[in-house]
Amino acid sequence: MSKREAVARYNLIIKKLRNRPSTFSEISDYLVLESELQGYDFNVSKRTFQRDLEDIRSLYNIDIQYDFSRKVYYIDYEEKPEVNERILEAFDVFNALNITDRLSDYIHFEKIKPKGTENLYGLLHAIKNQFQVSFTYQKFWENESSYRTVEPYALKEFKNRWYLIAHDLNDNYVKVFALDRLTDLEITRKKFQRPDDFNVGEYFKHCFGIIRSYDQYPEEIILSFDPIQGKYIKTMPLHESQVILEDNNEELLVKFTLFITHDFIMEILSYGDTVKVIQPVSLIEEIKKVYENALKQY
Repeated sequence: MSKREAVARYNLIIKKLRNRPSTFSEISDYLVLESELQGYDFNVSKRTFQRDLEDIRSLYNIDIQYDFSRKVYYIDYEEKPEVNERILEAFDVFNALNITDRLSDYIHFEKIKPKGTENLYGLLHAIKNQFQVSFTYQKFWENESSYRTVEPYALKEFKNRWYLIAHDLNDNYVKVFALDRLTDLEITRKKFQRPDDFNVGEYFKHCFGIIRSYDQYPEEIILSFDPIQGKYIKTMPLHESQVILEDNNEELLVKFTLFITHDFIMEILSYGDTVKVIQPVSLIEEIKKVYENALKQY
């Protein structure tokens, strides 16, 4: 069997198990049907199927397990569900882009591409192995770049940009560095000990975006969206703390527990007149001030 047929078979197995857990017999029948439809030979023995599972794990980092009580195979999402969802999302995109040689006839890509992703692999290697890294960093609001040596803890994605969370040895603070402003990355051989109490999920638990406040507490925020915008907010929540308080023909009322930061204020403003801040009063006043200053520009 050709490599192409083998990869196509892996894709079919994943597709089948994403729909629901299945027995080997059900998977085998599905592969027989697809063989007839596509004109390939996707039939496999039990032994070859076990090798396929190892190849899928190696190629796609998708872990397929066997449930002995139900006698079915299933995709294991439990360890890191958000990571697995992104892997499967990337898998869908890869397969979609792989179906034709002339993509521009069918797919319109964003013209603005994220920068700094070339350093993702190196930084992940340094994080996993606890190596210090050095780089040149350029802040947007400063004319001069600076040289940093840091202990990398984690990576975070926000609005198609990637960020490094690291302990800056220059001043001994944990900071966030944008990868698109980071150049001349060097992975040193100098080891460090990652703090046992650092958890990236907890670190950003009450943050919208990548700004974390050290001098304030998270606040309870209530927003009212009009019914149409509310449909988008329900299908793609703004934050994991989002709780729906009311959902009717007049509004979608949602609550968040967050630090009130520049990132979150900019997000609220992006919805224009389809959103209204209900509480807290401090955030209402901040939004009013931004709109008043904006009007002065005209």
